Amino acid sequence: MEIIYGSESFFVSTPEVDFAITAQGGHLAPVDFYFGDYAVSPYALAPWQPDEIDASLPPLLTQLRGDFFCLPFGGQAGGPPHGDPANAMWSLVEQGERFLILEMPQTDSGAAVKKKISVREGQQALYVEHWVSGLEGKWNYGNHPVLDFSDLALGQGRLAVSPFRWASVYDGLFANPDAGETGRLQPSARFSELSAVPCVDGSAMNLTHYPTPVGHEDLVMMVNQPASPEQPFGWSAATFDNYVWFSLKRVSDFPATLFWVSNGGRSAHPWESRHVGRVGIEEICGHFCNGLEASREDRLAAEGIPTTRSFSARDTVRLPIIQGVALVEPDFGKVTAITPLDATTLVIHGENDVSVQVKIDWQEFLEI
Repeated sequence: MEIIYGSESFFVSTPEVDFAITAQGGHLAPVDFYFGDYAVSPYALAPWQPDEIDASLPPLLTQLRGDFFCLPFGGQAGGPPHGDPANAMWSLVEQGERFLILEMPQTDSGAAVKKKISVREGQQALYVEHWVSGLEGKWNYGNHPVLDFSDLALGQGRLAVSPFRWASVYDGLFANPDAGETGRLQPSARFSELSAVPCVDGSAMNLTHYPTPVGHEDLVMMVNQPASPEQPFGWSAATFDNYVWFSLKRVSDFPATLFWVSNGGRSAHPWESRHVGRVGIEEICGHFCNGLEASREDRLAAEGIPTTRSFSARDTVRLPIIQGVALVEPDFGKVTAITPLDATTLVIHGENDVSVQVKIDWQEFLEI
């Protein structure tokens, strides 16, 4: 292991991707994607290192960076936020030139969890797998990538998600003024377009452009349309100055996408209004970030939206996600669609009648 950004980390280096994963919490970052001598690094690192903040805080916060797996997703009675997989120590099972396998044989949920991150030759992508075994009952979970737009001009970055059938601002007080937090979106407001999300002051925020003006902490949830032969996977995407980051999933595994807009709206330690220009683009099965107990209440059952999954201790559940990048021209704009050309090729469509093809083994890996 190496000390990377203040944390003991496993590290894999390939011609296409370098990635690090913290031993504590399994947080995936930094990640550098290479196109020859040119590299892009979309994943966020917290503006602090572990030994620079209060050591009594959950490891989730001391290690905060990149992507991490959550089981359960959010808070829970008697356990750390986002569960042991995002907080406890991972053990190395095997490491090769292009992959890393970690395990957590026992977690606070009762499950054993195995994590594999791999890189394929000629592809600027991470193939992320989690296997959950020995888990009984209804549970919520998710993948929690956080991206960094802080070097971009106001509104220069673009955010997009595959077509959704239900969307809402967080259903409670996500930013608590009594805790030194500021939010701008109207709690519980429904919306049909990311370009017009209702705000407390009666205006609307365009969340397809980011960064927004600094000073708010907000959360929205979009429930994806079911898969179809034409659109067999769900996707999320972020456009930076000259590249697109994308994530592919099975909608049956992760029915919803959260956007955690973290833009300087928290003043308490360790945030101190310095966690700016970040967005969590989080693929979940759950009810916002409300945690295990709330997700088990099936608050969206009337809408036909699952907020938990039934697990059996006899079975092992595999949860695959692909996260990758593609170079684009400066006028590419917002991603409007990601569609399959064939079993190993994606077409990423931009809003300005442009597109780019990317080699990704989506069909085999997602088992669609």
